[in-house]
Amino acid sequence: MSVALSNRFQGGKAFGLLKAQQERRLAEINREFLCDQKYGDEENLPEKLTAFKEKYMEFDLNNEGEIDLMSLKRMMEKLGVPKTHLEMKKMISEVTGGGSDTISYRDFVNMMLGKRSAVLKLVMMFEGKASDSGPKPAGPPPERDIASLP
Repeated sequence: MSVALSNRFQGGKAFGLLKAQQERRLAEINREFLCDQKYGDEENLPEKLTAFKEKYMEFDLNNEGEIDLMSLKRMMEKLGVPKTHLEMKKMISEVTGGGSDTISYRDFVNMMLGKRSAVLKLVMMFEGKASDSGPKPAGPPPERDIASLP
């Protein structure tokens, strides 16, 4: 399908259409979660699903609906928590149950809404809290002498 898009559209127009298609697919999956009885008692479910969708779309680099190893690497680096190749493979395996090398949106939402505390879930939760921690000091750092160093 993306081949047909690239023949008719180029650059930003094609990218916008791919993002719109991806957003429709993820919105459909969100509707499935909203209708699922298992998540009926989840507080603020529509808002959570919207936030999950936005975060997932931000890190789905190839717009195929899956977060692969390189997308996860970029996500971890952007969140300020770089991980090794093996750690990321373990994280993907933990989220998918070992069945895949990529994280689908369903796996991602199940992880975020689930009771298990996956490493990726913890990083994603604390990323929001860390960004609200207040402004960083501007200007050069204060001068320190050798005695004040740890």
